[in-house]
Amino acid sequence: MSDFAPYSLLIQHAAQVLTLAGGPADQLLAGAAQSSWTIIEHGYVACVADKIVAVGPMSELNPAHIGPKTRLIDASGCVVMPGLVECHTHLVFGGNRADEFERKLRGETYLDILASGGGILSTVRATRAASEADLLANALHHLDGFRRYGVTTLEAKSGYGLDRDTELRLVRVARAAGQQQPVRVVPTFLGAHVVPPEFKEAGPQAYVDFLLREVLSDLKGEAAFVDIFCEEGAFPLDVAQYYLEQAHKMGFGLKIHAEQLHDLGGCEMAAALGATSVDHCDYLTPAAASRIARQTQGRTVAVLLPLVPLFLRQQQFAAGREFIDSGLPVALSTDFNPGSCPSKNLWLAVSVACLKMGLHPKEAVAAVTLNAAWAIAQQHDCGSLEPGKRADVLVLNVGSVAEIPYWLGENPVREVIISGEIQQG
Repeated sequence: MSDFAPYSLLIQHAAQVLTLAGGPADQLLAGAAQSSWTIIEHGYVACVADKIVAVGPMSELNPAHIGPKTRLIDASGCVVMPGLVECHTHLVFGGNRADEFERKLRGETYLDILASGGGILSTVRATRAASEADLLANALHHLDGFRRYGVTTLEAKSGYGLDRDTELRLVRVARAAGQQQPVRVVPTFLGAHVVPPEFKEAGPQAYVDFLLREVLSDLKGEAAFVDIFCEEGAFPLDVAQYYLEQAHKMGFGLKIHAEQLHDLGGCEMAAALGATSVDHCDYLTPAAASRIARQTQGRTVAVLLPLVPLFLRQQQFAAGREFIDSGLPVALSTDFNPGSCPSKNLWLAVSVACLKMGLHPKEAVAAVTLNAAWAIAQQHDCGSLEPGKRADVLVLNVGSVAEIPYWLGENPVREVIISGEIQQG
C-alpha cells in the first residue's frame, strides 16, 4: 500500500481496542503473557480490502488515508476486538438429543446413557440416516448462529458417522459449509469418537486399525488434524497412543479429548507426541499441567470447555487458574454438540470460565481469540488485530474488557466484520 492509499474500512473512536498483540512473537500466550497483551484506549482499526493495515490510538490516525469510498464505523463507547475463534465444535450431525436431557435431569450420567446405546451412538444413528443435503443445511444454520455471536473462524469435527462413507461425508460437508458462507471452517477428523456397534466385539484396537487402513489415506488435504476420545467407555490410553502415533507418521496434526471424566493420562501422552491441543482437561491435575508446559515449552494448548460440565451438572471444572499459573497456554470453546453442549454462546463460556475455572477477563479473551487460533493452526491469519492479518473484527456493545464476562449470557456483538466485509443480520 502506498503512503496515502485510502482505507476501505475504518473503525474509529473505540473506547478500547483489544489488540491481542504485544506478547511473545510467534508464540502462544502463556503464563503472564496471557493477560499482558496490549489494549489501546480511544483507538482505531483500519483495513484495506480483506486485510488489517493499521491499528492505533485516534491521536495517530492519518486523515489522508480516509477517502470518499472509505466505510466508516463509529465505535464510540464500544470495545473493538478480533473475531472469535471457535476451536472445538462438532458442527455436522443429524437429529438432537433433547430426550436424553430429560434422562440426565432424572439422574442418569453421561456414561450411563452411552452404555445403554444412547449418547454419541444415538447421534450416529441419526447422522447415518440423514442426507448430505440435510446435514449441509443444518451446518449452515448453525454457522449462521455462530456468526451472530461473533465467531469468524471455527473448527468442525467429524465423529458422528463411525463408518468410512459417513465420516468422509461429514468432513466433506464441513468443508462445503465453510465455502458457502463467511465463517471459515477448519475440519478435524474425529472418526475415533467411540467404537461403533459394528466393532463392538472386535474392540477399540480393531476399529482404529480400520481407520488407519481404510479412512485416513482419503483425508490428506481434507482435514489437517486427527482427534480421539480417550476415556472410559471410548478408547483406552494404549490404543489412543498407538492411533495418534500412526496418524502423526501419516502427516496429520494431533488432538485429543482427554481427562473429561477421569484422569487416564491422555493429555500428557498426546502432548508428548506433539499434539497441537489437549481438550476438556477437567481431570487434568495442576501437576500434570505443569509437566506438559515444561515438556512442550508452551507449544501445546489446553482447550477448556466450561459449558460441558455445566450442562452435564458435574462438579469438576478444569483448573484453569492453575494451568495458566504453571505456564500452560489455555484456550476456550463451547464444544458445541447435540449431547453435552447444545450452545453456540462462546461469550457464556467466557463467563463460566471466569466463574468456575478462575480465569481473569483478559486471559479469557485471549483464550477465545489468539490462543484458540493456535489450537487450530490459524494463528498467522486470525486471532489478533495486527497489520497483515485478515480483517476479522468485532464491535461490542460494552465499554471495557472487564464487561465482557460480566454480562452473563448476553451477546455483546454490535457488528461483525469478516475479511473486511460488514456482515448483515
